[in-house]
Amino acid sequence: MAPAVTAAATRGLLFRLAWRNLWRNPRRTLIACASIFFAVFLSVLISSTQVGQNQLLIETMVGFSTGHVQVHGTGYWEKRSLDESMPVDSTLLAATAAIPGVDHVVPRLETVALIAHGTVTKVVPVFGVDPLREDGMTGFGKRLIRGTALAAWTDGALVGAGLARMLGADVGDTLVLYGQGYQGVTAAGLIRIAGILAYPIPDMNNNAFFLTLTEAQRTFAADGRVTSVAVMLADQEKSDAAAAGIHASVGSGREVMTWRELLPELVQAVDANNGGTVIMLLILYIVIGFGIFSTVVMMTTERRKEFRMVVALGMRRGRLAMVTVIEAVLIALTGAAAGIIGAIPIVLWLHAHPIVLGGEYEKVMLAYGMEPILPFSADPLVFWSQALIVGTLGILSAVYPVIVVLRMNTGTK
Repeated sequence: MAPAVTAAATRGLLFRLAWRNLWRNPRRTLIACASIFFAVFLSVLISSTQVGQNQLLIETMVGFSTGHVQVHGTGYWEKRSLDESMPVDSTLLAATAAIPGVDHVVPRLETVALIAHGTVTKVVPVFGVDPLREDGMTGFGKRLIRGTALAAWTDGALVGAGLARMLGADVGDTLVLYGQGYQGVTAAGLIRIAGILAYPIPDMNNNAFFLTLTEAQRTFAADGRVTSVAVMLADQEKSDAAAAGIHASVGSGREVMTWRELLPELVQAVDANNGGTVIMLLILYIVIGFGIFSTVVMMTTERRKEFRMVVALGMRRGRLAMVTVIEAVLIALTGAAAGIIGAIPIVLWLHAHPIVLGGEYEKVMLAYGMEPILPFSADPLVFWSQALIVGTLGILSAVYPVIVVLRMNTGTK
């Protein structure tokens, strides 16, 4: 027991020495902590922006199109034809909703039709949706600027403001719809405009045409059928596990795909964004590393005489080196913790109030189908990962004073 107690006492003594050494010169210690503080603060902001942009990109594309997981008839994704649609009932929807992590289950009937008003015609995608389910997933009810309230919408079409403007139509006007229904049946009808939707994305604004699912099934002779069931999850990272559970519950004759399989171009865009951010962060880490290292070199140079005196008085070089390591760890932990504490309120505020972009940036974002905002992520991993990386750089900087202590010439052994 005695050696263990002695070792513990020695470690405690070294820790106290390191702590006192730090505050014998508060200015020097605060400069070292400040370098790590600003490094963590900046890297957290950059990483938060990158993660936030990825989340916005994924949620925009996934939320308005496929969902995190999509269930459809076998072969539908290749042909995109009503003939590959599948029957759906409340049992299938309930079984899918019962999968852990599933937030929304949204049945859709998607096709294309010719829409005409007066002498103007346009080919547009037609979406047959369950109003409340669709609103829960995409929030398209908040885009309704005039016309029938979403809860009262049972017939007619909700049309994008841009499309209505192209057709020269408004709420209450009647449109002619003509297309091909299930198994080659001619789909034709007169559809009243029940409401106008306004989207910030021009492409969606110019092509939005929604019918209730029941009316779409009747118009396209696809009673009881849908082309897909979109599934939104609480955590997009669990899409593979959710897809496996959904596949087991929906049975054969149906295909289950994740958003990564459905939208490979989105995966490429996210990877490209990650790659650019990694390069930026690597440059920042190099600058940070040199900044921390120069601070440590300055501190070590100031203390060379102190180190020689302590060794000359009988302190072992190994223990003195350990004291310098403990000092570096304390500085790194203090600076990293301060960086996190300083970044948290800023990131949380920017997460709740994203920066609205204007000018050329707005045009670029809209061209890519995204809202013109600069989002920030409040994911805890953003804070801890950057604090860990920068803190590690601070600890690694302790190698220099350790080498100085072990190799310095004091005239004694």
